[in-house]
Amino acid sequence: MPKGSCLCHQLQYEYQGDPLMKASHTLVVMDRVLASSFIFGSTNTFNLLLPHDKLTITSGTPKQYTETHESGENLTVFFCGDCGSAVYKTHGLFPEKVVLLAGTLDDADGLEQAKPQVELFVKHRPSWLNGLDWADQKMEF
Repeated sequence: MPKGSCLCHQLQYEYQGDPLMKASHTLVVMDRVLASSFIFGSTNTFNLLLPHDKLTITSGTPKQYTETHESGENLTVFFCGDCGSAVYKTHGLFPEKVVLLAGTLDDADGLEQAKPQVELFVKHRPSWLNGLDWADQKMEF
C-alpha cells in the first residue's frame, strides 16, 4: 500500500488501489499566473487522482485552504499545519475524488509508479518547458 507524508512527517497517509489518473498539470497561463502556481510554487504538479474513500490519513490532521479556482469551482488544498507542505487537494468538479500530490510519496518506487499518463492544460505550458513525450497531451482537462 503506497504511503506518503509532508516534509516534517507529522501528516502521513496511505492509499489503496490504483489511481484513476496519473497526470502532470500545467499551472501557468501565458498572460497571468494562476492561483495554483502560488499554492504549489511551481509551473506544474504531478498528481494522482483517487477515490476519496481510498485515501486514509494515518497521522496528523491536515489544515485546509479553499480558493476559487479559475474554473469557478472551489479548490481546497490540504496541508501540514507544522511545515506547510501541501499533500492533497479537492476540486468542486469531482467531489468524490482527491488529487494527491505525487511528490509527497515516501519511497522512490512509489514515485516511479506515479509516472504521468497524461499532461493536462498543455496550452498553458510555458514555451521553455518541454512536454512529456510519453504522455497523452490534453489542451485542457
